[in-house]
Amino acid sequence: MKTIILNEAGGVDKLQLADTEKPQIKNNEVLVQVKAISINPVDVNARAYDHVLNWIYGDLRPVILGWDIAGEVFEIGEEVTDFKIGDRVFGMVNFFGNGKAYAEYTAAPESHLALIPEHHTFEEAASSSLAAVTAYQALVDVAKIKKNDRVLIHAASGGVGHFAVQIAKYFGAYVIGTSSANNKEFVLSIGADEHIDYTQKNSLDIANDIDIVIDTIQGETLLKSINMVRPGGIIVTLPSPEIPQNIQDKAEKQNVNIEFMMVASKKETIQAIADLLENKSLIPHIHRTFPFGEMAKAHLEMETKRVVGKIVVTL
Repeated sequence: MKTIILNEAGGVDKLQLADTEKPQIKNNEVLVQVKAISINPVDVNARAYDHVLNWIYGDLRPVILGWDIAGEVFEIGEEVTDFKIGDRVFGMVNFFGNGKAYAEYTAAPESHLALIPEHHTFEEAASSSLAAVTAYQALVDVAKIKKNDRVLIHAASGGVGHFAVQIAKYFGAYVIGTSSANNKEFVLSIGADEHIDYTQKNSLDIANDIDIVIDTIQGETLLKSINMVRPGGIIVTLPSPEIPQNIQDKAEKQNVNIEFMMVASKKETIQAIADLLENKSLIPHIHRTFPFGEMAKAHLEMETKRVVGKIVVTL
């Protein structure tokens, strides 16, 4: 099967097309013939940086990057009951761990997949995996979102951000999204009640009495967000568990809870995303689509940090 492998971290030239054997599935796994793959910042960081590659994969080499897939069930394990051969499925496979998504066939635990709702494409489904699951788990599992909460979402036009806006609105929240002015109309069009142009001076002094912040940036953005949150409110931060001491001290002084969250593959979450797609409460935005042979271009596009929504690679 066609596979993209990585022997060492570095530039996009390190992504190598190779022929490998189809995976052998376990009793609880499904072999998916992959039709679409979604690219995430963690894919790019694992490719580019030794410390990220080693953090995820240890000394395993070569590795097959990626976690987000959509495709057709090609084979099922003896213990699989939810799917049959030919079903259209999608999911975030084995995160945090070895998803092996950059391939024509991927072995996935049954519990990491859901059926693709009717009338949705493989591209739409693949794009609604890691980023959508991250947004859902941050808002629902960690922040315990409820109706009428005031929710601030940083980078609201990005992969996680544009899903977070829609999920927060689904739960009845009042949503404020940050982005550049160029993406203001997009952020408002997906349901945000207010928009903040983060490039403007003192822009993060505008909002206050926030119940929940979804922070995809950290640094100065995380520090300034503390002033916007009501006492007892929460900031869910996603990029790194390493929170500087000055930020921790300020949050504690102002009675603001900062929680780092690492997304995880869970049946209940991917099924919740499938349900939101089904009832049109969640509409993925695909920024650009690339063929499998142009994976390097997909990574370079992600590195521009100007992606609105998601990048998808098709097979």
